[in-house]
Amino acid sequence: MNIENHKPGSFCWLELGTTDQNAAKKFYGALFGWTPEDTPMGPGETYTTFQLNGRKAAAGYTLMKDMVEKGIPPHWMLYIAVKDADAAVKRVAELGGKVMAEPFDVFEFGRMAVIQDPTGGTISVWQPKNHKGTEVAQEPGTLCWADLNTPQPEIAAKFYADWLGWKFETGKDGYRHILNGDLKSDMIGGIPPEFHAPPGTPPHWLPYIAAADCKATAEKAASLGAHAIMPAALIDGVGTIAVLADPQGAVFALYQPLA
Repeated sequence: MNIENHKPGSFCWLELGTTDQNAAKKFYGALFGWTPEDTPMGPGETYTTFQLNGRKAAAGYTLMKDMVEKGIPPHWMLYIAVKDADAAVKRVAELGGKVMAEPFDVFEFGRMAVIQDPTGGTISVWQPKNHKGTEVAQEPGTLCWADLNTPQPEIAAKFYADWLGWKFETGKDGYRHILNGDLKSDMIGGIPPEFHAPPGTPPHWLPYIAAADCKATAEKAASLGAHAIMPAALIDGVGTIAVLADPQGAVFALYQPLA
């Protein structure tokens, strides 16, 4: 499915910060069929846009020296579409969050900022100009969901509800489904009731990439050097899920819906 514009409050972009950009291009190209398109960022730096059949699906760049020195590991960053990045960031501080990077213009593409919610989850906001965000969805190799893994789900849910107007539908298992609107089609992610992660893992957003065959894709990822944090498993009433770390350590999940 082609995407022309992203509704404010929805996930609109997915960006990899890595320590080996060339290796990442090979890994994700082989795994998802993504084609890399490099754009100069500065002296010796490039920004890679990953395309799926000619449409933007994600991006990647090499972590800067100061980021590595601060201990920022390879990671996937989610972006949320907003009408006004400055207004959105102002609300973050008022609601108890932290502004990690004040709003700034990214050439003619858009305006962005990086924030941290009160529980420690980090996410970016994107006010689009020439660059609207991802251009394809509902196909294997595209962003399809995101979970906020945090030990304080109630605090996180209240923050995002107050900040973005998200609504939550809580299941019997305590899982909070995120709705960016009033319809089932507005369901974009969730907040698990418990924080399941390896020791030392900070609160984080976990992006899910759609897979036609989750088990086969996870096995292919392993053959390409990825590490399985959670091997592919069928979750009753949900689908098949796997959580992986790419060869440089950036974590993402795979999702195959029920037939």
